[in-house]
Amino acid sequence: MKYDVLIIGAGIVGSSIAFELSKYNLKVAVVEKENDVSLGTTKANSGIVHAGYDPRPGTIMTRLNVLGNKMYEELAPKLNVHYKKIGSLVIGRNDKDKALIEELYRRGIENGVPELSIIDKDEIKKIEPNLNEDITVALLAKSAAVVSPWEMCLALMENAVRNGVKLHLNNEVKEIKKENDCFIIKTDKNTFESQYVINAAGLYSDKINSLVTGRDDFSIVPIKGEYYLLDKGQGKTVNHVIFQTPNELGKGVLVSQTVHGNLIVGPNASFDLKDKNDVSVTQEALDYIRKASALSCSNINFRDNIRNFSGVRATISKFDDFIIGESDSVKGFINFAGIKSPGLTCGPAFGIEAKEILEKSGLVFTKKDDFILVPLPKFFNEMSKEEIDMKIKENPLYGRIICRCETVSEGQIVDALHRPIVVPSIDAIKRRTNAGMGRCQGGFCGPKVLEIIKRELNLEPTEIMQDKEGSNIVLNYTKGGVKDE
Repeated sequence: MKYDVLIIGAGIVGSSIAFELSKYNLKVAVVEKENDVSLGTTKANSGIVHAGYDPRPGTIMTRLNVLGNKMYEELAPKLNVHYKKIGSLVIGRNDKDKALIEELYRRGIENGVPELSIIDKDEIKKIEPNLNEDITVALLAKSAAVVSPWEMCLALMENAVRNGVKLHLNNEVKEIKKENDCFIIKTDKNTFESQYVINAAGLYSDKINSLVTGRDDFSIVPIKGEYYLLDKGQGKTVNHVIFQTPNELGKGVLVSQTVHGNLIVGPNASFDLKDKNDVSVTQEALDYIRKASALSCSNINFRDNIRNFSGVRATISKFDDFIIGESDSVKGFINFAGIKSPGLTCGPAFGIEAKEILEKSGLVFTKKDDFILVPLPKFFNEMSKEEIDMKIKENPLYGRIICRCETVSEGQIVDALHRPIVVPSIDAIKRRTNAGMGRCQGGFCGPKVLEIIKRELNLEPTEIMQDKEGSNIVLNYTKGGVKDE
């Protein structure tokens, strides 16, 4: 398996790079230790496309934030990724907050953020009537948006695969050596050769860097953030992404619509994690989030909570920027490390950045004549009556609703199981169709989805996961191991 470029990691960073490189006559591969794309930090975050007033001027982070924000507005509709430009507010209630908001405004102007303004209490009340009465000033950024992060990641990688990129899931990198200007990459399943290696391994990018350079150039510090996800009845509580004035812990607890109409509240910031895979949720954190969010909006009905979750972001202590660039000690090895917030916003721009770095390093780019762009399928519950009638006529399975909460049809699920990236897990179908995203969280449709996966992929129930490898739903057959007919 010989490639021009091998990318380690299939989150938003690796997927964006793969998508951009797939436009050229190159042999490109992506290796990912999990059984699907987006299963790390990309999957579990706030889903915010930040405007770009927050990063320090002159940083890589700032440049890619502003560029990525612009790219989302054009690219998301082309890929049929759920995206809404709803704007954001940074709210304040005293002179200290006002001074910080004015500083963010000046920084935003320097960073080239469009449609940025400071508004007073009366203007805030007009656009956000449910915010607390003591909020007197806010920074309005109209270019901020919300997006489905796993959809964006999936759309980028699907198109990369359609255009020739080889995706190797369930391949954890164990060893990397450079011999005669070629990298030898060994995973727990395969061996690859590549002229260039791009490290987009997220929380494990420090480990990958050490495998190549033999040095501990940087260390990833994992920070966990926990969330509430409320039912769609709470989605109209706010109309914008609501931030409090930032502090040493980050951007603080936010309140926002999601792109699918729910309300998301969080995150906190938990340090000193002993396990980078720790995505547990604690009552202590949830209590903190409720208390902190009440400073923005005190009438959120948390009884409408349908799910709590957490995500872990990759930070680098004492370094307020991304680490992006070719290694100074190993030519051909390129880091994309420490991609914390606004990493999702920068997503589409990472591919552009990688191409420029590779060109400077000597890789020759020739555009393909046959590059194709295929959007994600339209959700059944967003189709017109005419479109639904046509779909059912083409495939009667579209007339059978499997997920009642989100109105997901069997036809949608079957189509998802026959697209370029097929993953036999219930949560993979959830990310691709929204089945199980509703109030019952898959309590009713989950078993039906399992049956459809079993039938379409000709698998045994014991081979179907809930999500990652090892999350088996069915462990064995009852009645002495006799298979169900």
